Amino acid sequence: MKTAAEAALAQTFSQARDRLPGSGAIAAQREAAFDVFAKAGLPHRRVEEWKYTDLRALMREAKPLAAPPDAAAKARAKTAAAMLGDLEARRLVFVDGVFVPELSDIAKIEAGLRVGSLADALCAGDSALTAHLGKLAPTGDVAVALNTALMGDGAVIYAAPGATIERPLHLVFVSSEKPVATFTRSVMVVEPGARVMLIESYEGPAGSDYQVNAAIELFVGDGAHVDYVKTIGEGAEAMHVSTLAAAIGAKARFNSFTFTAGGAVVRNQLYLRFDGEDTVAGIRGATLVRGRQHADTTLMATHIARGCQSREMFKAVLDDEAHSVFQGRIVVRQGAQKTDAKMMTQALLLSERAEADNKPELEIFADDVQCGHGATAGALDDELKFYLMARGIPAAEAESLLIQAFLGEAIEGIEDAGLREALIESVAAWLKARGQKPV
Repeated sequence: MKTAAEAALAQTFSQARDRLPGSGAIAAQREAAFDVFAKAGLPHRRVEEWKYTDLRALMREAKPLAAPPDAAAKARAKTAAAMLGDLEARRLVFVDGVFVPELSDIAKIEAGLRVGSLADALCAGDSALTAHLGKLAPTGDVAVALNTALMGDGAVIYAAPGATIERPLHLVFVSSEKPVATFTRSVMVVEPGARVMLIESYEGPAGSDYQVNAAIELFVGDGAHVDYVKTIGEGAEAMHVSTLAAAIGAKARFNSFTFTAGGAVVRNQLYLRFDGEDTVAGIRGATLVRGRQHADTTLMATHIARGCQSREMFKAVLDDEAHSVFQGRIVVRQGAQKTDAKMMTQALLLSERAEADNKPELEIFADDVQCGHGATAGALDDELKFYLMARGIPAAEAESLLIQAFLGEAIEGIEDAGLREALIESVAAWLKARGQKPV
């Protein structure tokens, strides 16, 4: 039997299919993707990859598709990206899933860089886009299938061979106060030897139970250097499901950081594929949840080529009755000899009612590798807290220091100093909201 949410999603697609951007092959791609959802339904606890995030139970209803933003929604969006402060970056602003040029910084684009709207590219039949769209995102994943079927807008970014893009690109996704659903899809192609930093931030009002399904496909060429940072500051009642699918070439550098501090239900999926030899990657993340928030990070890092190095580190801080999930799998294919991969996940529980599920895994089909994983979960160290208090530091400040030091190991891996400082300030704001005095 279909749930109310599944029935509503089917009705939404039936009503929207003819007005969604793109035709021909794109329309066929949408139909095939929706068929995946129609056969499987929303994922539930019997689906191993969704064991800890039963979307069928958590998603009681499916919100209607968002309409184009009105003037009031655009006016509110001007104050967006408060979590990251006033970053020195090129902003591309999306309100309720729709690109808003008048709020974006699209003048004087650097040489070697092209940016645009996915909806415009789909309507124009852009062959370069269709050559990449859907090539990385896992077609069997229901969340991705829904995104493909209902994608409306997003960013299309191209960095030419050897180009160095000095200013970070900041995709700002803002949700209005309307209880609606948005499905955004972005495609980024970084040609060999290019260097670029991409930031995605998601924000919305606290009192609206809107829903976000976002996906990005990222193609990293040989010798390229890409830094990718995503921050989630959704409203307290929002549902956020997102997917990053990346293919990384030879001798490339790839750094990823995911920061989650908002939303009622959050699921971050990362599908990373190391296609070329001798690539170095740092995959990190930090999650701060309280109340009854639920945050899930699911990672699949597949080593296909030999000689690649990856380091995965994810930290979570939980208070009250919050629930965090980390599922991480490193897969080393038969030809990926000399792989060096290490994964660590750590959860810090500030309440006896908080729950952390950590599930790191290794699948190794090669015999000349160095791979390992670890997981820890526990409370603050009372001895360290006493040590700080014995030196005159009040108990609340002592806890704040320990929490910031715990998260700092992951945050310090971000190369951009301004972004790093903004995230540290976000941690301080979270601690302050918890009733502590940040340092």
